[in-house]
Amino acid sequence: MDRRARGGRRRLPKPVGVAVVLLVLAGLLAVIVLGGRSLLSGLGGGPEDYSGDGSGEVTVEVAEGDTAGDIATTLAEADVVASRAAFVEAAADDTRSRGIQPGFYVLRLQMSSDAALDLLLDPASRSVGRVVVPEGLRVEQVLERVSEGTGIPLADLQAAVAAPDQLGLPDYADGNVEGFLFPATYEFAPDATAVSVLSQMVDRFEQEAQALGLADAADALGVTPYEVVVVASLVEREARLPGEFGKVSRVIYNRLDEGIQLGIDATVLYGLGRTSGGLTASDLARETPYNTRKNVQGLPPTPISSPGTAALTAAAQPEEGDWLYYVLANADGTQFYTESYDEFLDQKAQSERDGLL
Repeated sequence: MDRRARGGRRRLPKPVGVAVVLLVLAGLLAVIVLGGRSLLSGLGGGPEDYSGDGSGEVTVEVAEGDTAGDIATTLAEADVVASRAAFVEAAADDTRSRGIQPGFYVLRLQMSSDAALDLLLDPASRSVGRVVVPEGLRVEQVLERVSEGTGIPLADLQAAVAAPDQLGLPDYADGNVEGFLFPATYEFAPDATAVSVLSQMVDRFEQEAQALGLADAADALGVTPYEVVVVASLVEREARLPGEFGKVSRVIYNRLDEGIQLGIDATVLYGLGRTSGGLTASDLARETPYNTRKNVQGLPPTPISSPGTAALTAAAQPEEGDWLYYVLANADGTQFYTESYDEFLDQKAQSERDGLL
């Protein structure tokens, strides 16, 4: 008797049954993959998020090195987005999020995460008190640039400099601000004050000094950290090319060791309240604490400019050499270095004939 007839049903061959089961499972998986997010959102399982473009105004900061998670935390705490997870998800779905720049941004309260991300990627949203301070400026020039870039009244900045104890200067600065407002590009908060701005610049100097091991370098050179900063300020004003900073630094130290007056025109100009221009006989005869051509033996009493990293490095780590003199020898800024006074005079005469001096 045929066994298949006994039960009244026909069984599927085993391979066909397995295939049907697999198709059903595949279908269920596709439903989960394609509709999972919508289903979870409908059930309230997705990250909490606001809808729309929000309202009002709030300024938030994206700090240097912030990850998407860090930014998400900042936005959630400021009530820009409803939850950290919502912004993290929006950022993960948009590769442009990797291009968010550090700075201050004007956003709105209770925005959707997508809308918040769009504003963070829009340069128009940045609230920037941006100040570019180049190397070699003196305090008065730095304050003018800061005032122009931030809108802080110049008088407020001058008052802050006049009360230096509140700026966090290193102890060896002895209350002198000149040379300690580090040259760099800054972005200041919209509510920044004169004290907070200048303190930030001093902090940046301290970071550079620590990175260079300035105090230890001063000990090795047999000078004080303050004297290293003074030398750096001279190098910043005297060297024409970055590659020669270390040589100019060495000339200064050699002349100090030999008891020879520095004879640096940049110091004379500083004492006259100037930063450029020629010097007349009457200028050179002026009695100022900065006239290293006439009455000052050794270093001037303070820095004469704000030195950058290259100048500070050169002052802390001067090149090895016996040079005592230098003079401009080429229009590209190359200088001639020698330990011979006669060679110096010969090159100076040649430079004058070439119209370089």
